[in-house]
Amino acid sequence: MKDKVIFHIDINHCYAQIEEMKQPHLRDVPMAVGGHEEKRHGIILAKNDLAKAAHVMTGESLREAKEKCPDLLIIPPSYDDYIYYTGLVKDIYRQYSDHVEPFGLDEAWIDYTDSRKLYGEPVKTARLIQDRVEKEIGLTVSVGVSWNKAFAKLGSDMKKPRGMTVITRDNYQKLVWPLPAQDLLYVGPATIRKLHARGIMTIGDLAQYPAGVLHHDLGIAGDMIQLFARGEDPSPVAENGASAPIKSVGNSMTLVHDVKSFEEVKPVFWMLCEAVASRARDAGMEGSTVYVSLRSTDLAWAGRQMKLERPTDVSDEIMTAVELLVHMMWHETVPLRAAGVALGSLKEASSFRQLSLFEDAERFEAARRCDLAMDEIRNTYGFDSVRRLCTLNDKKLTDFNVKADHTVHPIGCFQGRKMG
Repeated sequence: MKDKVIFHIDINHCYAQIEEMKQPHLRDVPMAVGGHEEKRHGIILAKNDLAKAAHVMTGESLREAKEKCPDLLIIPPSYDDYIYYTGLVKDIYRQYSDHVEPFGLDEAWIDYTDSRKLYGEPVKTARLIQDRVEKEIGLTVSVGVSWNKAFAKLGSDMKKPRGMTVITRDNYQKLVWPLPAQDLLYVGPATIRKLHARGIMTIGDLAQYPAGVLHHDLGIAGDMIQLFARGEDPSPVAENGASAPIKSVGNSMTLVHDVKSFEEVKPVFWMLCEAVASRARDAGMEGSTVYVSLRSTDLAWAGRQMKLERPTDVSDEIMTAVELLVHMMWHETVPLRAAGVALGSLKEASSFRQLSLFEDAERFEAARRCDLAMDEIRNTYGFDSVRRLCTLNDKKLTDFNVKADHTVHPIGCFQGRKMG
C-alpha cells in the first residue's frame, strides 16, 4: 500500500498578520495581539516579526512583553475578522481535497492522497496553495508535507514565514530526530518534564527509547507520542464538515486584581462554574471529572482534578468539587492571579439520574432549575440581568461575562506544576 500524502498548513503569526493586512502600517512597528491591559486579561496571542525580533513570546503576559519591548503596540483581538479570513483560507484548501481537518483557526491538515490523480505532484500543488492564499487573501502560510499528520505538522513549523518542508521516509531521521522532544505534537510542559527525567531530550531519543516503558509514566499518551516520533501516526484527516466529539468544556481568566483568600475568589469560581455548566448544557453533554487550575502571582500554574460519583451539568455540583480541589491545592500563602475550571469526561446527557441514598434530590432539582432559569433569563435579557448575590461584593473582580468574553480552554491547559 502506498503512503498517504498529508499537508499541514499554518497561517504565519495568524492574528498579527491579519491585523497587518487590515492596517499595513503595523508592519513597520513591533506589534502583538493581546488581551485587555487595564483589566489584566493579558497574554500575547500573536506577534509580528519585529516583536519576535525583540524576543516577545506568544503566551507571556503583556507586562513581560512590554519589559522586553517598551515600544510594543498591543492590538486587541478581533475574533470575528479572524474567523472570517481563516474561513476564506480553508475554502481554498477544500478545493483540493474533501478531507480538510482544521486544527484551531490558523492550522489545518489536508489529505491530498487521492487528489494526486486530479492535481498532480504534491509539492507543486502545495506551492500553488501557498501562492493562491497570498494572492487572493493576502496572507502567507507555511506548509509541511509528509505521509502522516504528526510529521506534516512538524514540517510546517520548521521554516517560517512562507516555508515548506517535505518529510519522507528517507529523510525523517535526519530532519526530525534531532529536534527537541517538545516540538512533537501533544508533548506539553508536564510531559516534557517526565521525558527529561528519563534523559529523553530529542524526538530521536523518544523514538529509540525501549518500547512500552513510557506507558508506566504516561499511560496511553506515552505510547502515542512514541509512535509519532517513529512516524507511525495512523490517524486519518477528518472529512470536510466533520467535527471531533467534545471531550471537555472549560474557562480560564486572569483576575483584575490579586486575591488572598478563598472567600474573596469564590464569586469568580461561581461564575466559572456557571459558564462551564452552561456550555455543557448547550452541547447536550454532562461530565464526571472536574478540573481546577490556579496561577499564583509568581506565574506558577497548579492543576488538580476530581472524579464525580455521576455525570453532571449543574453548576452547584461543579462548585462543590471546585471548593474541595482549591482547598487541597491552595493554602492562601501566595496570592492568586488567575483561575480556571473545566468539566471533562463528557458524555451525552441522560434524561434520568440515578440518585444515591445519601443524595439530597430536592437540592439537586432546585439547583438545576436555577441554572436553567438563569440561562433563559440571560439569553433573553442579557448576562447581567441575573446574578448570584455574592458576585456583587466586588464588582470590579466579577465585571465580566465569562461565557462570552473569556478564554475557553481544553483540559491540557489545566496541567502545570505545583505552587510553592
